[in-house]
Amino acid sequence: MNATLIAVALSLVSAAAYASAAVAQARLAGRTAPGTGTLRLLGHGAWWSAVGLNAGGALLHVAALKYGPLTLVQPLGALTLVAAVPLGARAAGRRVSTTEWRGTLLTLLGLGALLTTAGGSAPHQTLSLVEALAVGAATMAVVAGLSRPGARPGLRHAAASGITSGVASALTQTLTVAVTDHTTGLLFSWRLVVVALLVSAFAMGGLLLSQTAYRGGLGAPLAVVTLANPVAAAAIGLALLGERLQGGTISLIAALLGSAAAVRGVFLLSRAQAGAAPGAAPVPMPAPDVPVPSRVVIRSPRALRPEHGHLRRIRAGRS
Repeated sequence: MNATLIAVALSLVSAAAYASAAVAQARLAGRTAPGTGTLRLLGHGAWWSAVGLNAGGALLHVAALKYGPLTLVQPLGALTLVAAVPLGARAAGRRVSTTEWRGTLLTLLGLGALLTTAGGSAPHQTLSLVEALAVGAATMAVVAGLSRPGARPGLRHAAASGITSGVASALTQTLTVAVTDHTTGLLFSWRLVVVALLVSAFAMGGLLLSQTAYRGGLGAPLAVVTLANPVAAAAIGLALLGERLQGGTISLIAALLGSAAAVRGVFLLSRAQAGAAPGAAPVPMPAPDVPVPSRVVIRSPRALRPEHGHLRRIRAGRS
């Protein structure tokens, strides 16, 4: 079978696993308090279910990276959002809306246009130790900036999660190609050890950052993760791994149009999923106070005159 077809098939199954994990994480985030730490999450079965699904998706993703370049495999990760639409709707007990189907169709069309520019050859270049350390340091700096306290923490944590996951994919490709390269015969080196540690750190960091981002809902954070992931990985592939876009000017125009369609589709999916999220019940307004009629009766001085006359007669008798 063609290596490109194998990479696409593995990426599709990986996207389904990642989508299931995202739905599980979003449901867990909705049931836990905002201040819940990592140790508390370890006691939830849903957390381990999400970890298992993410691990399965990661293994399939690693296998896909063996057969296809980053510019081919990473854009297919956007199908995670498309798969999460029916899964999230089913988990919420509702039907997929028309807006969500429109967003799904636009995302698929955009991905199809982007894939026409991706290189189809199997990867062969890897990052050097210096390049891997530089990529790791730059990623940590960007994540630290996005994780600072401030407005819209969900989207910023989602962007940080997408970047760390994309970088982890790029480093994983280096690790996979280097280990399976039969020309060198080196299964152990300091470069591979460092790259493996970076992959583990960024993969776990991306998982925890996404868990934090999903506390505000699944739609918009997952869309940001889905877009940031291939952008980060493709940037490394084009800048450091010698990957190139194919097709010349016509393919570049198609890629731009596909990017616009994919962004529009992701926007529709995000808006529809955010609108479908169950909102807080409206707080009933207290009824206005009804003025109670006063029961105080002011007696007329005339009503007191007989009593006053009676008192005067008593006093006169005593005198």
